[in-house]
Amino acid sequence: MRTKIPKSFAVALILSAGVQAQELPEAVPMPSAALPSVELPTVALPPGLDRVLRDYELAWMQKQPSALAGMFTMDGMALHSGSPPARGAAQISAGYAEAAGTPLSLRALAYAVSHDMAYIVGAFAPAAGEPDHGKFVLVLRRGSDGDWKIAADIDNMNALPGAPTPEPEQSNAPVSVPEP
Repeated sequence: MRTKIPKSFAVALILSAGVQAQELPEAVPMPSAALPSVELPTVALPPGLDRVLRDYELAWMQKQPSALAGMFTMDGMALHSGSPPARGAAQISAGYAEAAGTPLSLRALAYAVSHDMAYIVGAFAPAAGEPDHGKFVLVLRRGSDGDWKIAADIDNMNALPGAPTPEPEQSNAPVSVPEP
């Protein structure tokens, strides 16, 4: 039995046969201290989206994992820094049971709404006005009742645990990255 090979694949195979493997250059490490920390301005959200953030803050600070899980769609996912993905109310509630209960202030940096889908890009800190400790993206879906539910919650910290956090600069100047 004879197998036909497409001409384009055969040509690519022949051409690549003469190419020797090249060593890739080493990646240049970019320590976070090399980049200035610029705090982005807060944007105002429409009332329905803002309600999601305020309800999240309250349930988090009151350590109510089931209330937090209830803010998600049935197939919602929580993707938190340093934790495996959690899907569905039981896994999300279990994940929040270990983490929730600390002071939390959420603020929006950007958002968009299109029909029954929306997203919020934001930052979080222990209290309003304090430097951001991390950032998040919420993907939201509007239910048939008109309420927004979280389809995905993705967050991470601005610095690794134990790493120094640079003070934010208030600047609109372009950020330049030093050349290696």
